[in-house]
Amino acid sequence: MMRIPQKLLAVMQALRAVGRPRLVGGCVRDWLLGIEPKDFDIEVPGATFEQMHAILAPFGSTDIVGRSFGVIKLRIDGVEYDFSLPRRESKTGAGHRGFAVAPEPNLSDDDAAARRDFTVNAIAYDPFAAAEKNDPRAGLIDPHHGERDLRARVLRHTSAAFTEDPLRVLRAFQLAARFDFTLAPETVALCRAIAHAFAELPVERIWGEWQKWAEKSEKPSRGLEVLEQTGWLAHFPELAALRGTPQDPSWHPEGDVFTHTAHCCDALARLDDWRAAAPPRRRALLLAVLAHDFGKPSTTQYAERRGKLRWISPGHEAAGGPPAETFLQRIGAPRETIDRIVPLVLNHLAHHNGQSGNGAIFSDTAVRRLARRLLPATIDDLCLVMRADHDGRPPKHSPETLNLIELLRETAHRLEIADSAPRPILQGRHLIAAGMAPGKQFKSILTAAFEAQLEGAFTDEAGALEWLNAHLNPQ
Repeated sequence: MMRIPQKLLAVMQALRAVGRPRLVGGCVRDWLLGIEPKDFDIEVPGATFEQMHAILAPFGSTDIVGRSFGVIKLRIDGVEYDFSLPRRESKTGAGHRGFAVAPEPNLSDDDAAARRDFTVNAIAYDPFAAAEKNDPRAGLIDPHHGERDLRARVLRHTSAAFTEDPLRVLRAFQLAARFDFTLAPETVALCRAIAHAFAELPVERIWGEWQKWAEKSEKPSRGLEVLEQTGWLAHFPELAALRGTPQDPSWHPEGDVFTHTAHCCDALARLDDWRAAAPPRRRALLLAVLAHDFGKPSTTQYAERRGKLRWISPGHEAAGGPPAETFLQRIGAPRETIDRIVPLVLNHLAHHNGQSGNGAIFSDTAVRRLARRLLPATIDDLCLVMRADHDGRPPKHSPETLNLIELLRETAHRLEIADSAPRPILQGRHLIAAGMAPGKQFKSILTAAFEAQLEGAFTDEAGALEWLNAHLNPQ
């Protein structure tokens, strides 16, 4: 049986006096996939809005701002649940919000489910029917054969009304990535037919779907496949430019830059450190991996390297910064997310470019300076991006590259800057304590002090004060 919070089950039991409450949407889908449901939405056929509100009110705080849509939000012990009436929707104008919604309590199960985007999201579950027959499957209400599509890992639209809301294409993009789904051919065709409607979508809704892709993906490449199959990749030109950009097959046997990027994204999503990270870090890392080679389309050339003509992309790290920023702004990423991603793109080859002459050792100074360049990202972040980049070249495997990444990580941990960056030890208060009056000279002294600190001249406050004394009183 589905595990339903006891207080929610009590509310649903009370609603049986006026209607036929059932769970709908993502919670049913997740349960059938073996995932513990977290968000519960309840639909109540047969009841009126007034009846539903009268039953819900004694159980907690209610919000009826969705009255015209037949929706009431109920908060119980800090958790919010959506209770709704079955409803019809009809397109009345352009855009994601151009719909007329009419609650219809006696709508059939088939028609009520048909307004949902995909068959896998159109399955309802009646826990009371399941309990009465002691059979979990007895509670399933599945007029559009969503369970069949779940087993096949297929996203299929429920009706032709799918085309009325272009946001559903981006929902397909993130759902495919989150659950390792493919898109049914007939749904691909519908998505292609409304590619022009992308312009109707507000950027905050676009970001909402990209955010889910970046934070929750099981297999990110499935989402990229959806964008390419449907023609929606063209709406993200920085990403589209990767398709067809060649790479040296001896270093990248997997194919072009788009193929490499897809493999890299999947590789990151397999790493335990990414899965265990908080959502803001997960999204920054996956988007950084997605954008890490955005500089290759503009820098790739067929030229001589080590006595042989081959595809090379000199300077693609630096060239990738501007298109990464443009792309992230295009999809509506928050400024703090962009600021964390761009330094990772600009420095994703630091494990190769930052090594010393013998090819194996990073100087402490170089690692300190790298940590400063990465702010607000960290060296631990960068090492995960580098590892994904390495793993995104199947079947290529480079122990040398993995050793460099590990050496960088170990050096940063030894210096205690793996998840932060060096901060200036010497402060203005130290200059005042040394008898100096605040003025323009403070900046030059503090800058010189921080440079000396990065070079390893001192590592603590006592050392900083010794440096200051020597700086102010040269022999």
